[in-house]
Amino acid sequence: MDQNITFIGGGNMAQALISGMIARGLPATRITVSDPVPEIQEILRQQDINVTDNNAEAIANADVVVVAVKPQMLADVLTPLADLMTNQLVISIAAGATIGIFKSLLGGYDRIIRVMPNTPALVQSGAHGLYAPDYIGQADRDVASQIMAATGLTIWVDSEKKIDAVTAVSGSGPAYFFYMMEAMIQAGKNLGLDEKTASALTLQTALGAAQMAITSENTPAQLRRNVTSPNGTTQAAIETFDHHQVSQHIQAALAAAEKRSATLAEELAEKLNTK
Repeated sequence: MDQNITFIGGGNMAQALISGMIARGLPATRITVSDPVPEIQEILRQQDINVTDNNAEAIANADVVVVAVKPQMLADVLTPLADLMTNQLVISIAAGATIGIFKSLLGGYDRIIRVMPNTPALVQSGAHGLYAPDYIGQADRDVASQIMAATGLTIWVDSEKKIDAVTAVSGSGPAYFFYMMEAMIQAGKNLGLDEKTASALTLQTALGAAQMAITSENTPAQLRRNVTSPNGTTQAAIETFDHHQVSQHIQAALAAAEKRSATLAEELAEKLNTK
């Protein structure tokens, strides 16, 4: 990758992407970050990254602009840049902000790709859903894939509506696994283990199960069947899950997350359009 990349917003997700790209060989001098927070600026300067608090200055020589600010800040950040967009590829990692919102705030500028990242990107184990309108060329898609792949898996979806589903599955997904870990740790304590032991066993088991699922040719359903001996301990636990309809409740929870994602996008659009 030989593009100049500017990040507007230098928070945790931006820093994770920057670290990943540098680790993959992108020179730090190719990266510019615009952020008003002095502490963030200092962290980035120590990595030889170009730093400013002037967004217009930051995008002047950029080939790619990654917008990594909170959704409620988008109007203040993007509107002043509308007349300055020439031919930059804009990549949004702002939650809930549709491409329509970006186009509106950027005065109709439409070379935009939308990404829904997730927090395991902070440890280079992210799962990112990407969407681009049909008119976005393959070269731009490849650039977006390369940037996001610096911190994990990249999956393209063929409609922007599916970004809400991505949000429900992977965007919010880490919290579901943390929730399961919490419950297992508490169960271990209930059964007589101390917290340190219950936590260590739970976290390593989660890691091991994920590694098995990723590397195995079998589906998670088959892997579960493989370790569920007839009339054994695992079957006793799974039957309890089924009795309480745990699978159905998980599916209902993700449907609620997907619905909320769509609603938040609508609310954000209304808020920004009336500003």
